[in-house]
Order: sequence, then C-alpha cells, then structure tokens
Amino acid sequence: MGLDIWRNPWIGRSMFGEMDEEFAEAEDMLSRMFRTVREIGSSSTLEYPYYYGYQVRVGPDGIPRIREFGNVRPAAKGLVEQSGVRQPLVDTILNEKENTLTITAEMPGVDKENINVNVTDQHVTIHAEKRDKKYHADIPIDVELGESSAKATYSNGMLELKIRLKEASKPKGKAIKVE
Repeated sequence: MGLDIWRNPWIGRSMFGEMDEEFAEAEDMLSRMFRTVREIGSSSTLEYPYYYGYQVRVGPDGIPRIREFGNVRPAAKGLVEQSGVRQPLVDTILNEKENTLTITAEMPGVDKENINVNVTDQHVTIHAEKRDKKYHADIPIDVELGESSAKATYSNGMLELKIRLKEASKPKGKAIKVE
C-alpha cells in the first residue's frame, strides 16, 4: 500500500485529510483552553500557581480509591479557588510485612514547627500554616492504627509519617486438658 499512496493521489489525500482534520480539532481545543486560561487569569483573583488533579490508588481489597488534590476545583465557568488552604498530594503505603502504614505529603514552604498531625485509630489529619502557605488534609484509613507508635519527619517540603498498625487482639482463653 505504501507505493499506492504515491501512485493514486486520492488515497493519500483522504488519509492525510483525516489527519489534517484531527490536527485542526486538536488546535481548536488548545486555542479554547488557552483562551479560557487567559480569561480566568484576567478576571479572577486566583494566585499563581494553581493546580488540580486526581490521585487514583487501588486498595488491598482491589477497589480503586480516587482523591482530589490541589488549590482549585473545576466549576461550570472554569476554575474556582477553594480557599487559601491547599490540599497537599498525599500518598499512603501499607507494608504488611513490617506491619506499618507510611503516609507521605508534599507541603513546601512551611517549617516542621508549623505542622500539626493528629492520628486516631482510623483517621489522620495533617494541617500546616506559615504566612500564605496553608495545607490541610483529612485522610481516612481503612486499617486500625496504633496512634502511640506514630513518628513524623519533615525534610525538603515532604512530610513522612510512619505508623504501626494495631496488633490483632489475641483471643483470651484457657487451655483445657482432655482426659
């Protein structure tokens, strides 16, 4: 077929014509996106940078969990700033061999003294605030945590929290001798 395109100009035109149409559609879409961003930028009080995204993780039960993050949310007319508080990107890793849960959150621009972490048996709250940098995340956890074992470190804008899981209670009982 390769040579047929050059021998028969109509085949080449239809194939390249479809590609031209697809490129034209992509160019129109990009133009609309840039026009929207310019309009939002000129008529909005959004502070640069602003971003929005989804984090998708599959839990140990095979069910995907989707969380939003960022300092803006989509609305009918573009992006809407939620508040001065930003939800950081958070990653959770369950290590069943070590019986620990590690939570990592990106929070640049604050000091470790500005970070508050609260751990309950099935929930973690992270809050940090320093001048114009404000972060807040509520993280539901589907395993039981041993809150007294939590250790947090903060370096280069990354908070790492390691928490041991609650030990499964061993059933109490009494051994009975069989006669």
